[in-house]
Amino acid sequence: MSVTPLNESLDGLLQQVSRSFYLTLRILPVTVRPQIGLAYLLARTADTIADTDLVPAEARLTALQAYRERLLAQNSVILDFGALAGNQASPAEAQLLQNAECALAELQSFSTADQHLIREVLGTITSGQILDLRRFSGLGTATAHPANTRIIALETGRDLDDYIYRVAGCVGEFWTKICRAHVFPEARLDDHQLMEDGIRFGKGLQLVNILRDLPQDLKKNRCYLPMQRLDEASLFPEILLSPVKQDEFRVLYHEYLDKAEGHLAAGWRYTNALPYGQFRVRLACAWPVLIGLRTIKKLRSASVSRLQQRVKLSRGEVWWVIFISSLTSPFPFFWRRLSAASMVKAVASREKLA
Repeated sequence: MSVTPLNESLDGLLQQVSRSFYLTLRILPVTVRPQIGLAYLLARTADTIADTDLVPAEARLTALQAYRERLLAQNSVILDFGALAGNQASPAEAQLLQNAECALAELQSFSTADQHLIREVLGTITSGQILDLRRFSGLGTATAHPANTRIIALETGRDLDDYIYRVAGCVGEFWTKICRAHVFPEARLDDHQLMEDGIRFGKGLQLVNILRDLPQDLKKNRCYLPMQRLDEASLFPEILLSPVKQDEFRVLYHEYLDKAEGHLAAGWRYTNALPYGQFRVRLACAWPVLIGLRTIKKLRSASVSRLQQRVKLSRGEVWWVIFISSLTSPFPFFWRRLSAASMVKAVASREKLA
């Protein structure tokens, strides 16, 4: 069955709001590009609703729940995000909210099976965003640490794993299902392992984001590092980045960097398990793995003060990853010698010793 490309206005909007992901999207086969592109737009709309800090949390939660119900076809009430759009610093994100109904209408252009997959992943993502909004706005049951009445932290490692699955691990599932259906339906693959690695791939990318954005999240009174582990390390969110506790912090921080690296090792395994002839999908997977692993390397070497300046790869470094991976993709020997390969080997060794 042929797939209709996204309409021109939505594709233009996608390019404005997706930044580096648009490069990944453009390399994908045309048989899955519209579905993945629309799913991204719909997820970004939900994310924009949740992150509009100028609007009270209760109002954002109401809007997000209404949006989720429309996504899941649970009601047909026309959405009006004009007030939210008026509070956006970015014109592109304001336009994204104003075009929510247009994006939802575009969903109807896909097959029933594809609609189901898109709704399934967006249902999971928005459940995570609603949980997150309730937790950190004080609308849920989470509480701050007894010694800390301001910053709210997750309670346990299970809470963190649940969150990164809901907002990113499920994307690995969606990506795998949609590509399996449209790109390589007949390929002989270990589907169980592929799905497991796909989920870990998504979790790894989200965990890297959490670790990179830790200082900014603390300023917003939220902490994704679980209180259970902070207590064990004699830490609490208010003094997490204090020079007095930097030794204890770095031990804990590196523990989570190791966990993120292990997830991205699974992502690299996922990439190399894909049919070799599917170089477009392989590249689309390789780029975030390589960028994520290089980001982890920078985070490992950064001082506590440097972390507070938001560590990330330069535009030149990102383009180098894209260039060298594209250049080596036709040559298995050189492909497997990419910088990620040595990192993955080290991670795999650590996992065996654990």
